[in-house]
Amino acid sequence: MAETDFTSKNDRSQQWQLQRNFLSFEKLPLLMGIVNVTPDSFSDGGKFYQHEDAIQHGLELVKHGAHILDIGGESTRPGSETISDDEQLRRVIPVITALNGKISVPISIDTSSSRVAREAIDAGAQIVNDVTALTGDYNMIDVVGSTGVGVCLMHMQGSPRSMQTAPKYENVVLEVYEYLKARRDVLVAAGISPNKITLDPGIGFGKTTEHNIALLKNAWRLHSLGCPLLIGPSRKSFIGNVLNDQQADRLAGTIGVVLSLASQGVQIVRVHDIKPIKQSLQMFLETATNANLQQC
Repeated sequence: MAETDFTSKNDRSQQWQLQRNFLSFEKLPLLMGIVNVTPDSFSDGGKFYQHEDAIQHGLELVKHGAHILDIGGESTRPGSETISDDEQLRRVIPVITALNGKISVPISIDTSSSRVAREAIDAGAQIVNDVTALTGDYNMIDVVGSTGVGVCLMHMQGSPRSMQTAPKYENVVLEVYEYLKARRDVLVAAGISPNKITLDPGIGFGKTTEHNIALLKNAWRLHSLGCPLLIGPSRKSFIGNVLNDQQADRLAGTIGVVLSLASQGVQIVRVHDIKPIKQSLQMFLETATNANLQQC
């Protein structure tokens, strides 16, 4: 595919249909707040491993402006090992059940297991966020299709255990584009409406720093796939690499990336630090010129 095959930067989806309602996109990205009910996630592993801590954290994220909560019980950091469905369920179901009764924003389950996804949906989740783009479990397409939930398909080269060993692409933007297009088409062929699908280029999942930067600079190109974009740059190691400061907390770098994505019309960003990122986006909207906002 040549560059001319991409359509206009302004060709962006306006809604995401979920199981019971829909999300509309306006000038700024919606914020997906991260609730890792894990002992080993790369940034906040262990902080919210206890159910009560995870529930309270979810409530705080919503209070500070999260539009979606993404709850996961299995780390997908580089080098991570898979865990059993039983352990994932032990971690996430009490949290989803409790939050579902206390918040009005939709809940997403971050899993590649069809069993975990189905039980999470039964507990109140309206979105399945799968880092394998529904390739890791043969039954996942049926679960998503039969329940009518929204779904996020992410690109990943390799698996979490090995993905950062030696990622290689001839043209990372083109290859990620073609992969997401193919996965979208598989779901549509299975009867899942394209308005239920979001696409994620998978920042940090089998990519070098240079690959990540190329994808972030060219995020606007993915709008031509006709689905909302969901991108998760939050606190990732490429930020430390670019800033040449591995001790940085990476919040400032995350904010910089989010503002770039906002200028490209990206519909959803998945982040840890909801309050400062929401404030940064508010100031961006107040001070941006029409040229900055033409993609939003």
